[in-house]
Amino acid sequence: MQENQLTPEQTEPQITTTPEESSLDPFLWANQTDAIKNDLKIELFLFNKNYTPYKVRFADNLTTQIRSLFLFDTINFINSGTGTGLSVREYELSDGEENVFYRTELKKVDRAETLVHLLEHEYKDIEFFSEQDYDFKRIKGIIAKFSLDNKHFYIAKQIAQSQVLKSTLSWELRGETFEPFSSDIGVKIPADNQVAIIGTDIFIFNQSKFEKLFNYDFKSQLVADEKAKKIAELYKLSFAEGLTLDNLLQEKKGLVKKLQKIEPGEITQKQVIEYADEMSLELMTDETDSIIIMDGNDLGMFINLLSEDYIVSNITGKRYEIKSKKLLSDPEGEPPRG
Repeated sequence: MQENQLTPEQTEPQITTTPEESSLDPFLWANQTDAIKNDLKIELFLFNKNYTPYKVRFADNLTTQIRSLFLFDTINFINSGTGTGLSVREYELSDGEENVFYRTELKKVDRAETLVHLLEHEYKDIEFFSEQDYDFKRIKGIIAKFSLDNKHFYIAKQIAQSQVLKSTLSWELRGETFEPFSSDIGVKIPADNQVAIIGTDIFIFNQSKFEKLFNYDFKSQLVADEKAKKIAELYKLSFAEGLTLDNLLQEKKGLVKKLQKIEPGEITQKQVIEYADEMSLELMTDETDSIIIMDGNDLGMFINLLSEDYIVSNITGKRYEIKSKKLLSDPEGEPPRG
C-alpha cells in the first residue's frame, strides 16, 4: 500500500485562501476546484479524541473512491446548489434554515484549529497509525488533505464506532461461504458531506456532526462564557501555572453544560468554603482565602459546590454527589421558601 503522490505543475486556479484574505466565496472555490479535482494530491489522517493526528497510507485503487467520498460530493453539492438557491450562512447567527450550509472561522473552533496546526506545523512528528500501537476505539474522525503546489484544504468526517468492524467479532461472506474477517479492522467511511476547512474558514454541511466532531456548540459555549466571566468577577480563584478558567472549561464539556444552569453569586465565597468543609471535600484555599484550582477535578468540585450538588443523607449519613436535580414545588399550604 502506498499513498497517491500526484504533483502536477499547476498554479491556477486558487484552491485556498491566505490568512490575510477575507472569507472565501465557497461557490467560486467549488467551481475552480472542480477544474483541478483530479490533479490534487491526497493525504489521509486519523485523529483521536484528544485531537492527536495519525498518518495513514492507502492503496492506489482507493484513490478514486477517496476523491468521490471526500471531494467530489462536496464540490457537486455546492455547484448543484447554485441553481436551487443554496446559500451560506454564518454558523453563529443561524439555525435550522433549509437549503443552506454554514460558515465559521477556524480560530473560533479551538480543536479544529489545534488539529490543523499539528498537521501543518508538526507534520514530521506525526506517526503512522497501527492497531498494534494505538487503539482504534479512541479514533474520532478522519481528515483528507488535498493539495496542489503550496496550497491545500481539508475535508473531515466523523467516524462512529458503530461503523467499525473488529476482526475478532466479524465474518465476511465470500460467495456462499462465511469466513473469518481477514483484516485487523474494517471501517465504513460516511458518505455524507460534513466539514470542509479551507484557509481560515470552516464550512459546515452537517451541523450536528460538526459539533460532535470538534466538541463545539457555540450557543452553549456563549452562555457558559458569560457565566465564567461572572465567576471570575465574583470569586477569588487561584489557578496552577499555565491554567485558566477558560482553558479548563474547553476540556470539560460537562462543566460547560452545568455552568448554563448556575447563577453565580447566589452562594458567596465564604459559603462555598464552608459547604466544602461540611461535605469533607478537599477544597484547597491559600492564605488570602482564594480557592486553589490545580486541575479540572478541582474546577469540577468548585462548580458542583456552586450548583449545590453535594448532600448528606439524613437516614444513612452517607455523602452523595447529585448528577441531576429537579426543583420541587413547595408543599401545599406552606409559604414559598427563599
